[in-house]
Amino acid sequence: MIKIFSTSILYYLFYLGSLALQLLRPLLRKSRSGLTVSLLVGCSLVTHAAYANCLNSNRMAGVNLSGAEFAAEKLPGVVFRDYIYPEMADMDHFQGAGMNTFRLPFLWERIQPTLFGALDPGELQRITDTAAAARSLGVCLILDVHNYGEYRGQPIGSATVPHLAFIDLWKRLLTSFKDPANVAFGLMNEPSKLPTAEWAVVAQETVIALRIQGAKNLILVPGGGWSGAHSWFEKGAGVSNADAFRRFHDPANNYMIETHQYADANFSGTSNSCIDPAALDTIMAKMTRWAIASRQRLFLGEFGVQPNPSCLQALGAIVNGTKNTSIWGGWTYWSSGKWLGSYPFTLQPDANGDKPQMAVLKPAM
Repeated sequence: MIKIFSTSILYYLFYLGSLALQLLRPLLRKSRSGLTVSLLVGCSLVTHAAYANCLNSNRMAGVNLSGAEFAAEKLPGVVFRDYIYPEMADMDHFQGAGMNTFRLPFLWERIQPTLFGALDPGELQRITDTAAAARSLGVCLILDVHNYGEYRGQPIGSATVPHLAFIDLWKRLLTSFKDPANVAFGLMNEPSKLPTAEWAVVAQETVIALRIQGAKNLILVPGGGWSGAHSWFEKGAGVSNADAFRRFHDPANNYMIETHQYADANFSGTSNSCIDPAALDTIMAKMTRWAIASRQRLFLGEFGVQPNPSCLQALGAIVNGTKNTSIWGGWTYWSSGKWLGSYPFTLQPDANGDKPQMAVLKPAM
């Protein structure tokens, strides 16, 4: 406890107060639900839809919008040459297909060129424009810092990139994205560059810091390492994700633990073959049981397959594993985007229309 909140005495005091909130969690859930209903009376349909999605009241179902995280080896890179942001037409297509959530991967180094420095105006405007497009469609946009737990090759927690640098980034993003109806916060994609135990500390500090700053947004907290459901119980340096996140908490009780799951033999999402769907059933069921026992809620931030018959069956097993909506708040498939080209997992429609994976996903929307 002392280690987790050594950043500030205020964190420690806030933590004590949050423990009391945890004891009242069932009552708070009931009360907050009633308040949400009353606030939505008289709102427009678009506002209602986005409010419900980003505030975790409804089932979230969507896709990652790839492009802004491209060319990480080219920093800052040139927009529209090295990387790209999603087009309104693509968002409109997927929303029309039934999706209500988009996950937007982008790079820390581009949005904040210097640690503890100001956000880049051009990059901030591009993210702001994407959020505005999502708002116009009545969907939720998840901001995903797609950095694997590092900044310019140095892990969070190193002398170069202290915990406070990561917290500073999210405080600055909060200033521009305060609307909980429109934007959710995905703290860090697959934080594999630092130990799981330390990542859990960083994530806990960041959530509490954001709540102290007044954030009301839904926060998605990924597991350490590659965030894989298949490896949730595997220990690294003596600590597994199951251990590290069992008692994770949010004083506002508006968060989900994010996990990822691919269907190939090494679960990396890099192969065109898939394992037996029964094995994926087991993985997802075990993850669900952990969440029930730990009183946590889950979000599947990445999963994807090639459109061959065996892999489409595997995709069905993964999606079906999230059908317990009291535990699984939703999912975002990996991935879509015009620059993905021949990438076999893509949902990006082509001259033949929607990709075969959509036929499996639509019933789960």
